[in-house]
Amino acid sequence: MPALSPTMNQGNIAKWRKKEGDKIEVGDVLCEIETDKATLEFESLEEGYLAKILVPEGSKDVPVGQPIAITVEEAEYIQKVPASVTGGSDAKAEKVSDQNIKSNDKVHETSSSKINTSELPPHVIVDMPALSPTMNQGNIAKWRKKEGEKIEVGDVICEIETDKATLEFESLEEGHLAKILAPEGSKDVSVGQPIAITVEDPNDIEAVKTSVGSSPIQEEKPVHQEAKTEIAPGKSSIQRISPAAKILITEHGLDISALKASGAHGTLLKGDVLAAIRSGKASPRPSSSKETPSHEVSQKPATKVPESRAAAQQPDSFEDLPNSQIRKVIAKRLLESKQNTPHLYLSTDVTLDPLLSFRKELKEQHDVKVSVNDIVIKAVAVALRNVPEANAFWDAEKGEVIRCDSIDISVAVATEKGLMTPIIRNADQKTISSISMEVKELAEKARAGKLKPDEFQGGTFSISNLGMFPVDHFCAIINPPQAGILAVGRGNKVVEPVTGADGVEQPAVVNKMRLTLSADHRVFDGKVGGAFLSALRLNFSDMRRLML
Repeated sequence: MPALSPTMNQGNIAKWRKKEGDKIEVGDVLCEIETDKATLEFESLEEGYLAKILVPEGSKDVPVGQPIAITVEEAEYIQKVPASVTGGSDAKAEKVSDQNIKSNDKVHETSSSKINTSELPPHVIVDMPALSPTMNQGNIAKWRKKEGEKIEVGDVICEIETDKATLEFESLEEGHLAKILAPEGSKDVSVGQPIAITVEDPNDIEAVKTSVGSSPIQEEKPVHQEAKTEIAPGKSSIQRISPAAKILITEHGLDISALKASGAHGTLLKGDVLAAIRSGKASPRPSSSKETPSHEVSQKPATKVPESRAAAQQPDSFEDLPNSQIRKVIAKRLLESKQNTPHLYLSTDVTLDPLLSFRKELKEQHDVKVSVNDIVIKAVAVALRNVPEANAFWDAEKGEVIRCDSIDISVAVATEKGLMTPIIRNADQKTISSISMEVKELAEKARAGKLKPDEFQGGTFSISNLGMFPVDHFCAIINPPQAGILAVGRGNKVVEPVTGADGVEQPAVVNKMRLTLSADHRVFDGKVGGAFLSALRLNFSDMRRLML
């Protein structure tokens, strides 16, 4: 059972969206979970097959961390899951077998393998929580409690940088912080991995510190890319290698040719590697042929390389810049959006002069200071209200368009850690001045990394404004599951014919701004996109429409 909100400690299984035996892809919704806040979808982080449902639909008050299902890598492993496995503690004891049967708290077992809990006094292991529905790992930004300090219910233990923002992790129980396992600054700590140990009795703190050595967190982090590049079934009988076996082989530097596979179709399992390590039959991987001994090199005749070619072979200097969790997720989501969402692009030019005059009037006559972007947000919200077909999203599971009840505008805000999109909810019902104040408040929170989940999760339409830069127009990438984003360029003075009061056209200088709509073509066809931009143009031509 995942923690789908910072305060969640138990949940109800509202509905299973997958059945036993169904194939699971990364991102598939396994079930709907009723939390202390709302009913949320629980997405799978790995592909495989749903072998057994441990907690049936309708189950109430299931504690966070209790196994609710078992998945396997191959369909033939489904029959090997013991029929006696049920929910609760029994499932934890049986969930790892020679067939590499896995459950969602696999990381917890791997991470805690170096902690001998039998030697510890009564304690609680604090795991890395899932502070957002899409979070699968996080960074320890700051420990707010020190080892030995008293913890009350609701106390902030530490600050965790998630895929969205830096959030505070509150304690659900009282006690004392005995040992910090993931020190401040730890990167990419998986959800469910132990980060600290707490005890009830302060006299047990020293016993915990003595029993638990240095933090195993950094040592336990697998590097999946290295496993893919360094491990390949050689000329042995091994045809496939399970992910868990790859990690063990990489960590211990083993020679695959010395291992024997017991899984179906020549699959090397985790149990095979562990058995070889225990028996001492596993040998280290032989050194690469590229590593030639120095005496062999000396026997080869030296060849003179031209200086120009030698200079060309020198690698260019570079610097590795570590990415924040937010930027990693942004990179992944943008790629998925361009790959999976059919983008439709529509552009139009609007006249800015009525907007600029209206803004000047608000400042001079009413002492209300608003930005151009604040008025753009209101204009877009009113246009979505007038064209409700544009305020919708595509439901891939049902294969149909779902219209949204409220108009919630996501506003792109650039921060040091990446682009954040705080939300102005019910923007069509708010005044421009209230929108302006809310945008300023949310932008400050975003730059400080203090946005709450409900302040950036959701939204029905996005706006990205680069008008403060010398950017005339651009095409933005849709932020799924939304179906539209408006790219706003800068204003430019142009000369065009304007009809005067006498009905005669005369050349005049006007301010123009290019707007480009990126829309999900499954939701927006040409008619809906055209109707939305037409309504938007009308709003810019007559500011009184925004008062209606």
